[in-house]
Amino acid sequence: MKVHKLLASGLLVTVLLGSVIQSQAQSQSPQTIMIDAKSPGTPFPHFWEQMFGSGRAALALREAYRSDMRELKQVTEFQYVRGHAILHDEVGVYDENEKGHPVYNFTYVDQIYDGVLKNGVRPVVELSFMPRKLASDPSTSHPFWYKPNVTPPKDYAKWDDLIRHFGQHLVDRYGVAEVSQWYFEVWNEPNIDFWAGQPKQPTYFELYDHTARALKSVSPLLRVGGPSTAAADWVDAFLAYCVQRSVPIDFVSSHGYADDTVENLFHTKEEIPMNQRVCRAIGKVRNQIKASGFPNLPLFWTEWNVPSYGDLNARDTIYVGPALAYDIVQCDGSVDMMSYWTFDDVFEENGVPEDSFHGGFGIIAVGGIKKPAYYDYALLHKLGHERLPNPANDVIVTRKPDGSMAVAVWNLVEPDQKGSPQHVRLEFRGLNSSAEVLISRVDEKHSNSLAAYQAMGRPRYPTQAQIAQLNRESELAGLEAVTLKNGELELDIPANGLVLLEIPR
Repeated sequence: MKVHKLLASGLLVTVLLGSVIQSQAQSQSPQTIMIDAKSPGTPFPHFWEQMFGSGRAALALREAYRSDMRELKQVTEFQYVRGHAILHDEVGVYDENEKGHPVYNFTYVDQIYDGVLKNGVRPVVELSFMPRKLASDPSTSHPFWYKPNVTPPKDYAKWDDLIRHFGQHLVDRYGVAEVSQWYFEVWNEPNIDFWAGQPKQPTYFELYDHTARALKSVSPLLRVGGPSTAAADWVDAFLAYCVQRSVPIDFVSSHGYADDTVENLFHTKEEIPMNQRVCRAIGKVRNQIKASGFPNLPLFWTEWNVPSYGDLNARDTIYVGPALAYDIVQCDGSVDMMSYWTFDDVFEENGVPEDSFHGGFGIIAVGGIKKPAYYDYALLHKLGHERLPNPANDVIVTRKPDGSMAVAVWNLVEPDQKGSPQHVRLEFRGLNSSAEVLISRVDEKHSNSLAAYQAMGRPRYPTQAQIAQLNRESELAGLEAVTLKNGELELDIPANGLVLLEIPR
């Protein structure tokens, strides 16, 4: 667990009553936190809201995908989107003529990236999966519904040529100044069943080597990285390979989910709570980067999510907000960007979704219904970019350039546990003792579209009018304005409630 240290002797941010750990959030005893509005802060880039994952790239051709992207763009710092399978056969990039010579077609590639860029977002180009006519085994498919081929190329000269033509086409269409701001990630999770090369690690390293050099031959400004592994694996060996072979690398990427096992993430039998696993894995990989020949490489966690808790479908619920906020506390300073998987449920890895709320990965449900997670991101987006450290792990205190403050407070209760409201007292120093405070909430009674959907009778195919009603009923309520009393504010936060306080200068 990451706990920020006190920065200076004058820092007055302390927890006076109780150590607040997520599993103790339901404690009945009041929690009192003192906050000095004039204490020194540290930079707080919004690493959790700059990149988001999505379903496979071809889904970007759909209006529902683009509409959801626009909705999320309005309430976050959404800058990059990552999706699988830009080279999958449904995109039509690669073919061969009767003589076996490559034939390239970038029509759908252009439509995909034109649409993404038009909405103010840039792609993280995951270079996957293998076109069947280039595959060493055309009959091998991953079990995903869209059946991608995951075998190595039959001919690396043809693979290199494909990557060069693909990269050159992007530079020709969008300009090197634009494409040099994208990221190119080689493959997806080659350490598990997304890569059929044998043995897995050396054959993936060979793929990365060829791909990185082919991209850099188009322009050294194109940014390439990997290994894009599941469960925080292979990074140390991958970086050693790149050092030994002088292979280009501009960033490190890996994945880890809160419900990945400890054994997979850390190769130990240590007891680590699910709500600490993602950031512990990030810390492990960050340390591997620091110990490598590339100690300053950026780290992108290009897939992650809060735990689903199986049939509890926690990702559809108000649990996401406190879980996300707690991850922000732990991961701050260890990762450059985290890509929540996914920004919406236009998503078909297991087939066509059967109803709007089915425990999907997304922040926006099928049909454009905004989940509680959407409003959680909207609240946390309002945090400032300067953080005032404090040792509580259920509070984030920030300051904005104009001197105003934004404070997030939450009551995290794991979905398989029973929780109760938490009474919190905030004592502010360095502010007008009767300053105005604006309060926003996401909890059981606020911005809970799942509850509204259940009250509607869980229609399997909600109409456009019903979707509009759900979004209208769950939108963030008007700000609740209160004033400090002698510099203090008391709050009751229900189980898995998230509260955002805004305090004007």
